Parts: sequence; C-alpha cells; structure tokens
Amino acid sequence: MILVFGSINLDLIFPVQHLPAPGETMLGGGFVMLPGGKGANQALAAARDGGRVTLVGAVGRDAFAEAALDLVRKAGIDLSYLSTLDWPTGCASVVIEAGGDNQIAVASGANAHASASHVPDHLLGAGCTIVLQLEAPPGPTLALARRAKALGGRVILNLAPARDDAEALLDTIDVVVANEGEAATLGVPAEVATRHGITVIVTRGEAGAIVHRPEGGSLAVPALPITAIDTTGAGDCFVGVLAVALDRGISMASALRRATVAAGLACGMRGAQPSIPSAAMIDEALSSFPAV
Repeated sequence: MILVFGSINLDLIFPVQHLPAPGETMLGGGFVMLPGGKGANQALAAARDGGRVTLVGAVGRDAFAEAALDLVRKAGIDLSYLSTLDWPTGCASVVIEAGGDNQIAVASGANAHASASHVPDHLLGAGCTIVLQLEAPPGPTLALARRAKALGGRVILNLAPARDDAEALLDTIDVVVANEGEAATLGVPAEVATRHGITVIVTRGEAGAIVHRPEGGSLAVPALPITAIDTTGAGDCFVGVLAVALDRGISMASALRRATVAAGLACGMRGAQPSIPSAAMIDEALSSFPAV
C-alpha cells in the first residue's frame, strides 16, 4: 500500500497569453478553481493507477476544504488520518501561458501545520511505500521518513519545491525524484546517488527522465511525444505512478517508463488533478511507447 504525506490545496488557475515578467500585470479571461497540492496530486495519481492509498495532511475549516478534497474522496483514497485545523486550506495561484508553461505561488495555510505523528506503524513498515514532498513542514516530514526507514518501508521523496535543508532527508529515503533545477541544488545526481546509497531520478520535461542507481550506472527514458497544453501537476503524476509501480514490485526500468508516459498524458489536459490519467489510458499509451 501507499501512504502520502503532503500538501492539499485548492488551485486558482489563470490562463494568459504569456507569463508575466516581474512588475508586469497580465490580463486574461476567466479563471478556474480545481483541487491540487503536491500531496493530494500524487495520492490521486497513485489511486487512479490502481494503488491502495492513504493521504495524510491538513485542511482548514473553510469552504475551500471540501473543494480541495473532492477528487481524492471520489477516488476512494483513505482520509482517516487527515487533520482539520484552525488555519485556512492551502491555496495556489497558477498562471498558465498558451504554450503550457506556468508560474505558481502557494499560500500554505493548514499545510504548514500538518503532522504525521499519529500515523500508525503498520502503515510505514515492510510492504508499504511512503511518498513525501517538501510542501509539508520539514520537521514532520523528516520524522516520518526516519520512522518509515526504521520500520522497513520504502521512502520516496519528491524534491519539490527545492529547499536548502533537503539534504538532511537523503539518508532516510530510498528514492528521490527531482526536475533538473531541483536536482542541481543537491549536486551532481550520479554522485548523490552513490554517496547516499539512493536512487536518484531526474525528470527532464521533453527530454524524458533518467535514473541514477546507487551502485552506479544510469538509464534514460524518452518523453511521450505530445503537444503540451498544461504542465501543471505532470511531475506529481510522475511521482504517484512511479510509487504505485514500485509498490507492485515492478522493475525500476518499467516503473520509470510507466511514470514517464503518465506524466506525458497529463500534459495534454488542463488542471493538476483532472489531467491525471487512468490506468487504462496509461496502458494504451504504453502499448506504442518504445521499450527500454
């Protein structure tokens, strides 16, 4: 099974012709409210690919909370360990240009006060895959990673958003996933993998993804050829599908291939969570995707 500890947001999405420069006001048309947050996005991606998923995080006592949880509830994700706090539900402003690139600002709200100390040991041990990101508080994230490591769980860290203190987590995890900019904050990915004895996966957008193994060596997978409409949440889709693939015991090469295809499909639709593909969609796209 999969346990995700991370952020839960409501995304306010603003389509514009091009991303505003510093100090520039860019006018657009309407806007859309959709559920998001890296934790919720990754949990939903894993669930839509058939995983049994528990989401741990925090929301507020406001109208945004139910909207933020709408799709994860419908996916049957276990919310038994979700906290409701006297802070506003997290909210993100997502500005998307016509080509699909985006700029995002996040008000953490309740996410900044989330805790995982109440998560029972049986959800963290052998046979469990724990997925973490850096939108949740660093202290509880590190504590949960240490517990899971001690109990024999597999720990996946998405290094997003990048933080100066993230290296402290590297000795408590098994797999780190980062885009090229995030990975650069840690140093040379291949060296990070061998130095810490972990698997380092770098997502590279249109260039696909590459995995650096702890014992040395690497493997690259090309991207799914697709016209990007909205890249928001594609990285989260990658992480969630990767997690459920590894949780099933699939090889790293096959898991990387499946996650890359899923992320590509997500770029072809709008919204972080509505764009996450089903297992059937991924299977169909995989049938014509080159083997590695």
